[in-house]
Amino acid sequence: MPSLTDSLGSAPKLSTPLEQGGNPVARTHLPTADEAVAHTLLNCLLREVSGPEHQTVVTDGRLLLRLPRRGVLLRVALRRTSLLGAHRFTGPVSEQRDGDWTEVDWRRLAEYTHDELALRTGVRNEEFLEQIASSHEAVATTLATTRGPSASASYSSSDNRLSAYLASEQSLLFGHRFHPTPKARTGDPRAWSAYAPEVGASFPLRHLAVRADLIAEEYADASAVAPLDRQRTDVPEGYRLLPAHPWQYETLSGHPLLRAALDRGDVVDLGPGGQPFAATASVRTLYDGESFLKFSLNVRITNCLRKNSSYELSGAVALTRVLAPALADLADRFPGSAVLREPAYRTLALPGPDGTPDRALFEGFGVIVREGLPQRLAPGTTPLLAASVADEYPTGAAHISRLLDGADERAALDWWSAYLDLLLPPVLAAYFDHGLVLEPHLQNVLICVDGDGRPAQVLFRDLEGTKLVPDHHADTLAALPPEVAAPMTYDAQRGWDRVIYCLLVNHVAELLAALADLHPGAEAALWARVRATLDAYAEKFGCPPRMAALLAGVPLPAKANLLTRWERKADREAGYVRLPSPLAEDVLGDATRATAPRDTTGGTR
Repeated sequence: MPSLTDSLGSAPKLSTPLEQGGNPVARTHLPTADEAVAHTLLNCLLREVSGPEHQTVVTDGRLLLRLPRRGVLLRVALRRTSLLGAHRFTGPVSEQRDGDWTEVDWRRLAEYTHDELALRTGVRNEEFLEQIASSHEAVATTLATTRGPSASASYSSSDNRLSAYLASEQSLLFGHRFHPTPKARTGDPRAWSAYAPEVGASFPLRHLAVRADLIAEEYADASAVAPLDRQRTDVPEGYRLLPAHPWQYETLSGHPLLRAALDRGDVVDLGPGGQPFAATASVRTLYDGESFLKFSLNVRITNCLRKNSSYELSGAVALTRVLAPALADLADRFPGSAVLREPAYRTLALPGPDGTPDRALFEGFGVIVREGLPQRLAPGTTPLLAASVADEYPTGAAHISRLLDGADERAALDWWSAYLDLLLPPVLAAYFDHGLVLEPHLQNVLICVDGDGRPAQVLFRDLEGTKLVPDHHADTLAALPPEVAAPMTYDAQRGWDRVIYCLLVNHVAELLAALADLHPGAEAALWARVRATLDAYAEKFGCPPRMAALLAGVPLPAKANLLTRWERKADREAGYVRLPSPLAEDVLGDATRATAPRDTTGGTR
């Protein structure tokens, strides 16, 4: 792969206690797959079911959690409590039986969760337990797999920045800790592991040569398709190159219309080749050091089938066009931030029996071009996936414990303030000033650090989650086809909930938790720095009602991933539960005197 070292200098000199040639941390430092699945289910139950119904209590270093409809009382030991109720668990889960505590495995806990949700909602979900089992199998497979060198690359001065970045993308062994099936994927793990980021997958693309009149594409400017065209030079005259994810090609290769087109010569299978691409954390988005390509995969990952719908293909290019003025303004006002554009897509438009392009092939082979890091990355910085920096466990060299390398509490707070100054203002200004709903959750943000590991820039990515508030963009939306415009909008309140969930609950709270793991007595001080950054933004740029309510400590929205998965809803239709806010002044008090977190689960310590 091309090296970023030549143009950007050496990687930061940071501590990297990695195992030589193997996994990034000793296995004894990680939970088992059984524990990881059980703890994730407890997180979901605490946040969405038992917590809101005041069926939890923290006492004697343990969380007690009751499933009232199922009539089960559960218990787990705590490593640390949390002001937001996002506690850290350790060891097995137990249930009370006849006055005694008996260990309960992840399968029984999953069944209890299934039964509680069925009794609560009055409906059943036959695939729920199967998806939890799939997630468990994926975690177990990953933990048992020896990872290649690129997946465990270290931050020594001789390593290039691209390796450091890809290592961060490929270090998420357990996934979202507030999602019931964070690693669920349809299919046999032994088949998809060849393409999975967790095992350091890197592979050549499959390439199709397609008659030019059977290609559909849009682009913001003609040069935007160059990352597609440069993959191969052996394309016959009159044909266009269509790169495909090899897993997706295998999935769709038996489609009758594609088989017929191959037989006629309208499509030519050029086979695998070209520069290898590495899998990023989303699985279907791949990177070769120059450009990101976001492919469709007919695979359910967590909630959804990960294919690029036709409106998403057009929507990515449309957003790249219409957001240009807003993004230019944000870049000018907040030079420590940038958004990766998605300026082109290309796909296969083979006509079906009705003469229109077959939808399964059109969407199945759709590939979106996303700008690569060289276009937006600040000189002298190394990009790291925020989810890897904030991971509950130090599974990679990008983890905050490695970035801080034993720094004291004051240094950790300084690092935190520097990062908040980069992250919060552009997201808030995008919403308030431009009616733009960014989705800055941990997997959509890159933390770009300087040679000392300090935050110097943030990069936002993935326009699929970016939405427009109609009141700000009525003319723009009216000019787009309704099937493209409708999915790219949120009303003002739903957009605000999405922004605050992604920004504060998913992102800030989780990275703060990782810092608090290093300095448990500093949690209140860390939240005080969040409030101080928000106060500074309000003083400089204004304090509209929603901002005032945030600073007053109104409950924070947390996406209900468990209930959304149970009800089989699309992600944009997800509901929210409300969490007690740690931002209110009466909660924080004098952060410098805070010596211990308080319980927010409805009980007492």
